[in-house]
Amino acid sequence: MDFRLMGIDHPLLNTFYHILDDDHQGSNNKNKSEQARSYVRDAKAMATTPADVKEYPNAYVFVVDMPGLKSGDIKVQVEDENVLVVCGERKRQEEEGVKYVRMERKVGRFMRKFVLPDNADLENIKAVCQDGVLSVTVEKLPPPEPKKPKTIEVQIA
Repeated sequence: MDFRLMGIDHPLLNTFYHILDDDHQGSNNKNKSEQARSYVRDAKAMATTPADVKEYPNAYVFVVDMPGLKSGDIKVQVEDENVLVVCGERKRQEEEGVKYVRMERKVGRFMRKFVLPDNADLENIKAVCQDGVLSVTVEKLPPPEPKKPKTIEVQIA
C-alpha cells in the first residue's frame, strides 16, 4: 500500500512502507531494508530519550534520565568534531520460571545527539551517572583575547 495514493505523504509512513515492501520483495533488498530499519530504530531511540540542556557561565550541562543502567551500558562520545552523542541499551533481564503479566518499562536502544557550540572545550568533557541520572558537563573555552592594535614603527627614508 502506498500512502501517497491515499493523500498521506509523510516520511515516516513512507519509510515503514519501504520496510514492509522490501520484506515482501525478497533477500536482494536486504541491505536497503536493514538501513531503513536502522534509521527507524535510531529515530525511535532519539524520540524516546528526553534530555535537559543547561547553560552556565563556564559550562554546558546535558542531563538525561537513565534509570536502572550501569555505567558500562552508557556510551558518551564526540562525533564529527562537534556532535555530542549519548547512547546505550537497556536490556530486559530474563528470569527462569517468570511470566510477565505486564511490561511497561522501556527497553532497547537509546540515543541523543547534540550539536555543541563553537565555544565548547572538546578536551574538557566529564560524564557522571548518579541515581539513574547522567550528567555530561562540557566546559566552555575562554573568550578570545581582544586583538591589540599592532604598532608599526615608521622609518625615515
